[in-house]
Amino acid sequence: MSIQKRGEGSWFLTVSCGRGQDGKYIRKTKTVKCRTKQEAKNELAKFRVEVESGEYIAPEKMTFSTFVEEWRVKYAEKHLGKKTLETYQDHLSTRLLPVFGHKRLDDIKTFQLLDFFERVSHEPRRDGKEGTISPGTVQIIHRVAKNVFSRAVDWKIIKSNPLDGVKKPKSEAREMDVYDKEEVELLFLALEREPIQWRIMIALALTAGLRRGELLGLEWKHIDLEAGTIDVRQSLSFTRDGGYEIKDPKTRNSVRKISLPAHMLKELKEYRRHCARERDKVVDLWEGDDSHHFVFTGWNGKPLNPYSVKTWWKRFHAKHSLKYIRFHDLRHTSATLLLNSGVHAKVISARLGHANITTTLNIYAHVLQEADQAAADKLNDIFKAR
Repeated sequence: MSIQKRGEGSWFLTVSCGRGQDGKYIRKTKTVKCRTKQEAKNELAKFRVEVESGEYIAPEKMTFSTFVEEWRVKYAEKHLGKKTLETYQDHLSTRLLPVFGHKRLDDIKTFQLLDFFERVSHEPRRDGKEGTISPGTVQIIHRVAKNVFSRAVDWKIIKSNPLDGVKKPKSEAREMDVYDKEEVELLFLALEREPIQWRIMIALALTAGLRRGELLGLEWKHIDLEAGTIDVRQSLSFTRDGGYEIKDPKTRNSVRKISLPAHMLKELKEYRRHCARERDKVVDLWEGDDSHHFVFTGWNGKPLNPYSVKTWWKRFHAKHSLKYIRFHDLRHTSATLLLNSGVHAKVISARLGHANITTTLNIYAHVLQEADQAAADKLNDIFKAR
C-alpha cells in the first residue's frame, strides 16, 4: 500500500492485489480529497478493505445502477429534500434503471439517451389514467438523469455528461382553473356544513394564497391575531420512508408576512378556542409534538398528511356537486380575484412569495388581459361622455 500527495488536499492511494497469471503486479488506485496525511491513511485503510473484500469497483467499470447507489449515499441523501429524493428514486427505479442499469457509465451515449426520451414521451401513464406520460413528468426524468450524470462528471468517473446533447423536453404550461366570485360564494356556502378545520384551511388558502405545504406547516406562533398577520416560515411534506419533514418554504421569497382580512381573524380566534377544547377531550391520547403547535392536525395532534387534504378536497366537491379545481388552484383563485379587483401586481407578487413581479405577470397574463379590456371599456365610457 502507498500514499502519494498529488496536490493541495489531493492524495493518490495504491493497494497491491498480488500478481496476475502473467506475473505482473495487480494494483488498484484511487484519488481522494483529504486535508491531512492522517486522513489519507484512514482512507487508504478503508480502500484496502474494499479491495480485499471484492467490494471495490474501478470507476471505469462502474455500471449505471452501481453508480446510482453511490450517488444516493454520497450526494442525494445529503443535498436533496426527502420528498425530492423520493420522487427521484421513483423515476430511477421505474424508468431509468430498467433501461440503463446494466450499462457501464462510459458506454451510455448521447444518442441512446436521445432515443430513450423520444420513446418515454410516448409511453402510457402509470397512474391508471388514460393518455401518455405528461411533458412535465418527462422533464423531471430528464432532471433526475442530468443530476446523476453531472455528479459522475464532478467525481471524474466520466469525462463529459452525455445528456449535454439532449435538449430539456418542452413542458406545456398547465392551464389553471379558478373560481369566480359567484363560485367562491357557492364554495363557502358548502363549507358551512363542514368541520371548522376545513373551513379555516380553505379560507386561508383563498385569503392568503398559501400553498398546501405552507398551510400544513403553519403553527400558531406564526399567526399574530392582534396585528392581523401571518408569517410564512416553513412548509411540511410527507414521504413514505422519511415520514413528516418540516423544511424551508419553496424559495427565499416564499418567506413572507401576509396581512389577513378582519373577518379571517375573528374566525381564527374561534378556531383556536375550538382546538384547545378538542385537545382537552383527547387527554392521554394526544400525540402532538410539544415543540410544534400546528394549526391543522389530526384528532390526536399529529400533522395532517398532504394526501389526506387532497382526498378530502375531492370528496368535498363530489358531495356538494361543485365545480372541481385543484387544491393548488385556490392560490391562483386568490391572485385572480385580487387582480380583477384592481390590486397592484407587485402587492400580489409579495403575498404569493414570487421571486419577482415578472413571475406574477407571466402566470396571470390572461387575467391582466381581461383587466386591460376593462380599462379600455372605462376609457371608452369617458370619451363617450365627452
